[in-house]
Amino acid sequence: MTTGTFDLAEGTLLGMGNPLLDMQTRVDKSFLEKWSLKENDAILADDSHIAMFPVGKLLRRNVGFLKLVRRARQHSRNRVRPRWSYPKRSSRLPVDPQRPQSRHLLRSRRKVLREKAMASGVNVHYQVNESTKTGTCGVLLYENFRSLCAHLAAANTFTIDHLDVEANKALVEKAKFYYIAGFFLTVCPPAIMRVARHAAENNKVFMMNLAAPFISQFFTQPLMEALPYVDVLFGNESEAAAFAEANKFETTCVKEIAKKIASLPKVNKNRKRMVIITQGDEPTIVIENDEVFEFPIIPLQKEQLVDTNGAGDAFAGGFLAEFIRGKPVADAIKCGNFAASTIIQQNGCTYPEKCEYQP
Repeated sequence: MTTGTFDLAEGTLLGMGNPLLDMQTRVDKSFLEKWSLKENDAILADDSHIAMFPVGKLLRRNVGFLKLVRRARQHSRNRVRPRWSYPKRSSRLPVDPQRPQSRHLLRSRRKVLREKAMASGVNVHYQVNESTKTGTCGVLLYENFRSLCAHLAAANTFTIDHLDVEANKALVEKAKFYYIAGFFLTVCPPAIMRVARHAAENNKVFMMNLAAPFISQFFTQPLMEALPYVDVLFGNESEAAAFAEANKFETTCVKEIAKKIASLPKVNKNRKRMVIITQGDEPTIVIENDEVFEFPIIPLQKEQLVDTNGAGDAFAGGFLAEFIRGKPVADAIKCGNFAASTIIQQNGCTYPEKCEYQP
């Protein structure tokens, strides 16, 4: 699979989410404990975490601050990012601004976000807030695991009128597939609902992920309002468990949880909801047309595993690369597993320049 071999029109897939710049470092257990963070978890930063994020020259490592690395993170963007997986497409990312007292650094962060996205073939449409700093994501790598702490900053100021801009309205109308990061539920549910209704009314495919356990735990209402419009839902086993608990499913069986999610009310009756639950080194569970399928992952030796940062994003990205081209679900899962297997053998959310995937 190589860049430029696809016959899809530009703008076929549109993603929405929070644009953040990674601040990544390796830490020990005491660092996670100091900031009340857990392995393989993702949270929003609260007041107790703000001091962890450096400003200006305070870029220390493993002494209470994070190291700034030149990697852009944006959860829907990561899923529409691998150059060797995707045709050129549109991804509208909400906010990427700057703060006057650190103008040079924050302009640099905005530049990095845009350059990384455009280099990957993503057509970004930022909403810029000139009065608030660029959002960042603390990526704490402990052994082979990662813990994410997102300081949304400007990304948290996104407003729905960004969708009223004519160029952005055109992107929404042109797209045939939509991927919404579950994290965006914490920022602007009305924007999600506007796109969701457009997709349902025009029989387009609307997709979302569960993002992290706290989304189901603390943002249950906007999640459940969007779910009836969701045609394809992604998640992992811990996110599925949190969803089940929030909705009183009274089961811890991943297959049963996935089946229950798939059977929840749906607006667009033209297709049944597909639910895809990854389970780390266990088989991926897929509910398609009310049937349960299991797909094996690509096994790795322990020494091949570098860190799990970006594994879920990579899986969804690989899946979508095939799915939006009309490939069978089994082929899409295969590509998703390959992408996830590849990224966890890299340092951080990165890919090798050459793709060796064989469809």
